[in-house]
Amino acid sequence: MVRRVGVAVIRLSGPRADLALQRLLKPGRTLPQPRMAALASLRDPRSGEELDRSLVLRFPGPASFTGEDVVELHVHGSPATVRMTLDALRALPGLRPAEAGEFAMRAFHNGKLDLTEAEGLADLLAAETDAQRRQALRQSGGEMRRRHERWRGALLRCLAAAEAIIDFGEDEDIAPDVAADVRRQVAAVRAELARHVSSGRRGELIRSGVKVAIVGPPNAGKSSLLNVLAAREAAIVSPIPGTTRDAVEVSIELEGFKVTLVDTAGLRESADAIEVAGMQRARSAMRDADIIALVIDRRRSTA
Repeated sequence: MVRRVGVAVIRLSGPRADLALQRLLKPGRTLPQPRMAALASLRDPRSGEELDRSLVLRFPGPASFTGEDVVELHVHGSPATVRMTLDALRALPGLRPAEAGEFAMRAFHNGKLDLTEAEGLADLLAAETDAQRRQALRQSGGEMRRRHERWRGALLRCLAAAEAIIDFGEDEDIAPDVAADVRRQVAAVRAELARHVSSGRRGELIRSGVKVAIVGPPNAGKSSLLNVLAAREAAIVSPIPGTTRDAVEVSIELEGFKVTLVDTAGLRESADAIEVAGMQRARSAMRDADIIALVIDRRRSTA
């Protein structure tokens, strides 16, 4: 289903992109200059009926996102306009709808993106919080690739020096401090790799979010805390103990980070089979959580 938006961008990529644009323009209208927006009347090549007056841009390959010839049609975003423009394009020979992620795949195959940049782009499109956006933007911009290339270059230099020591050390009187320098460089790269691996957990938490299990005895205020943090009535609050029987999950953004709050059933001794099942889910949520927030009614605990 096409949603109603102000402007919809329809992108074409491949060797027939310019030809498709030419078929949509008035007869005799020349193609716009590369990377310069031009106002154009788009027409259905079958009937000649005007489809829209839109901005069109051309990005000849390889200087484009996919590395191929790319055309962008910036049409008005009404469902009817988008649908009719897509129908006109489908009628042209050699064109078909792109598969999900196909433009990024073409960019990868044409050397415009590496795997780390493609992963960063996917994370950027899925980013819900500011922290996720910043992390994905750095990775999609090649930060991870540049770091890997720096490690690879350092190790190759160490390898070359070590081979020179093995092959020519005695005959060519290679300085004895070369081996020590190789050991220092390898140790430095190893330490940096260890820090990178240990920080992977932090990056994953930013990407997937921090899961916080709110646990404690019945009527301690767990559901009230959830509602305050969620800024809405996400969980039922009642003075009757054992109201919460199931785990209630709410995702929020807290200081730019995604946080999933899990309100759980109160923990106590009970013979009620449903309440016991709820407490089992509460313990399961505790095992899966990154942070466990214990809520206790201070008035009861000091009584």
